[in-house]
Amino acid sequence: MQGDITEQHVDAVVNAANSSLLGGGGVDGAIHRRGGPEILAECRRLRDTRYGKGLPAGEAVATTAGRLPARWVVHTVGPVHSASEDRSAVLVSCYTRSLEVADELGATSVAFPAISTGVYRWPMEDAARIAVETALGASTGVRTCRFVLFDAPAYAAFERALSAGRG
Repeated sequence: MQGDITEQHVDAVVNAANSSLLGGGGVDGAIHRRGGPEILAECRRLRDTRYGKGLPAGEAVATTAGRLPARWVVHTVGPVHSASEDRSAVLVSCYTRSLEVADELGATSVAFPAISTGVYRWPMEDAARIAVETALGASTGVRTCRFVLFDAPAYAAFERALSAGRG
């Protein structure tokens, strides 16, 4: 769907985070702003304990959703796109690990953004293909997997990927 991921009434919203877990721009900034200080407080605790060097790309970890209408935020760090190195496996891992964390939480509905397509410059068509193929092929208890896209071109890319994935 095209819309605002911070308005999704789901069990878990996936945040396209940066490794610091302390907020940033794009989806990350929007989730932290709308979710409020509770999310940042839990992210700081994660940095002080488990992820002192930051969350590695391809990994995922959950926090409260704070003031969002979701129950949890699953933070994942996407790879920066490279024309000279295939980092597709890391992007696949973002979706796979996010669904695994959602399963651990008991979440049955998850909303994903288009991970790595903003400042990390992953081409939208390829990102959509990877996201849809990974979600369709996942072994998970999540029954509703929603891709929430910010604009019409992203929505169209995910529609094409979904049509191809179901073909």
